[in-house]
Amino acid sequence: MIFENIILAVQELATFKTLLLMSVGTIAGLIAGAIPGFTIAMAVVLTLPFTFGMPPAQGLATMIGVFVGGLSGGLMSGILIGIPGTPSSVATTFDGFPMARKGKPGLALGLGVWASFFGGTISAVLLVTLAPQLARIGLEFQPWDYFALIIFALTIAASLAGANLIKGLIAAALGLLIATIGEDTVNGIARFNFGSDSLKQGFDFLPVLIGLFAFSQLLSDIQDRVRAREKLTETSGVNARIEHRKAAVMVLKSWVNLLRSSLIGVFTGILPAAGSTISNILAYDQAKKASKNPQEFGTGCADGIIAPESANNATAGGALITMMALGIPGDIVTAVMLGALLIHDVIPSPSFINDSPVLAYAIFIAFFVANFLMLFLQSGALKLFVLITKVRMYVLASIILAYCGIGIFALNNVAFDMWTLFWFGILGYVMRNLGFPLAPMILGVVLGRIAELWLSRATAITTDISPFFTHPWSLFFIILAVFSMFFSSYQTQRGHKAWTIFYTPALIALLSVPMFMMVGSVRPVLGGGLLVIAAIMMYRSHKRGWKVDPTDADDHRLSEG
Repeated sequence: MIFENIILAVQELATFKTLLLMSVGTIAGLIAGAIPGFTIAMAVVLTLPFTFGMPPAQGLATMIGVFVGGLSGGLMSGILIGIPGTPSSVATTFDGFPMARKGKPGLALGLGVWASFFGGTISAVLLVTLAPQLARIGLEFQPWDYFALIIFALTIAASLAGANLIKGLIAAALGLLIATIGEDTVNGIARFNFGSDSLKQGFDFLPVLIGLFAFSQLLSDIQDRVRAREKLTETSGVNARIEHRKAAVMVLKSWVNLLRSSLIGVFTGILPAAGSTISNILAYDQAKKASKNPQEFGTGCADGIIAPESANNATAGGALITMMALGIPGDIVTAVMLGALLIHDVIPSPSFINDSPVLAYAIFIAFFVANFLMLFLQSGALKLFVLITKVRMYVLASIILAYCGIGIFALNNVAFDMWTLFWFGILGYVMRNLGFPLAPMILGVVLGRIAELWLSRATAITTDISPFFTHPWSLFFIILAVFSMFFSSYQTQRGHKAWTIFYTPALIALLSVPMFMMVGSVRPVLGGGLLVIAAIMMYRSHKRGWKVDPTDADDHRLSEG
């Protein structure tokens, strides 16, 4: 049966049109990722309107091409001009740019390209193996468990806002409020429409997303008149040839670093809303800790390029695992893909892989193919990147905004969608300037109706709140949600405050409780293992006299920066 589904999925993708669209999408992602300020999420958002007329497999394959290409594209500007194209390539610049300045830009680019390829390939293998297993666990979920999972996703998104947790929570709550506008999905009662017929159906997901993310970013980019008239970068000395053979050998020789960083990327991607922005910094930090020559990091070290680039591409597979297995977007990009599936009347859930096996395997295969396309098309994209850098910012912003408007209007041929794009663009611009993160808000909009649906189903069974704490998976996610709200404080105060000693042991010990509540023998045994780990950590703290470890603060200087 699996073999038949794979054959059908290959037939869906193995057409000239699909491969051409994936290639164009990959090149577009590479260029978008290379342009500083032009995020991967914006590129995927702009791609979405063009996929509505395509079959689901073809449209998703195109967006996956943009996704994978964007993750790798950021290394070009980061290595050549010292400005990361995307947040997922921040750590790449730490050693990539110094290596380029030493006269080895081709080698630095090659290391980044091949590390991205191998990281993405490892992630693709884990996607195929872990997604079905995670989906089986998801089949155990009940309404209380789903609602708790969504709350966890929103809290972790808010916690990643940095030191200002309150602003992150406000943004998430505002996203949930926006999702309530329109007819109640359960009872069909109009809410918050203020007498407007246009608001009875609520705000369409795509205009809100493009307005908040793309339009607001364009307004931020051109608000400074001087900057708006400037070219993106100075192109002198930007061009370089990628040294593929030498770089591939060096990456394979550093296989321990490659594998460790890829696994960090995958499991960071599985966490809702974490994404490649975190994984590349974390992988770089761990590579430096494990290195025999940590003093070489920051001076043009090969491992300093391999670690973040393999991690950020591997994150994509992890994010797809969560989306396909649980119907929860792992990051903004998979939130867009979730919206694309919903538009095609495909609802990701634990039963998604069983209900739509051809489409699921098409996503698996497309992710594999996209990594190979990225490898082969990177050299051509480098030449295009040099040309794009000659364009002035206001010209580029005008073209992008025009495409935004055309795509939105073509979706439903409704003028109200254009107004939605405009007003949410203004709202996103104001929130950016006030320091509010947009990721929690976007996830709130995406997950709001899903959360409402599961909460309604839970309250239809019983109005008692005790099932949220008596069901093991619900309790599991509630514990994670509570601790995630204090995660940013833990990061900044680790090594300085005494309470941070107990954060990780307490989390591990409390997570063992729902594990003991689960049926079977394997999970309670794992719960016992968690208790042992927590006890060992507390014993080590006791041996140190309950003193904070100053090295912990040093370990986190990188992430704080």
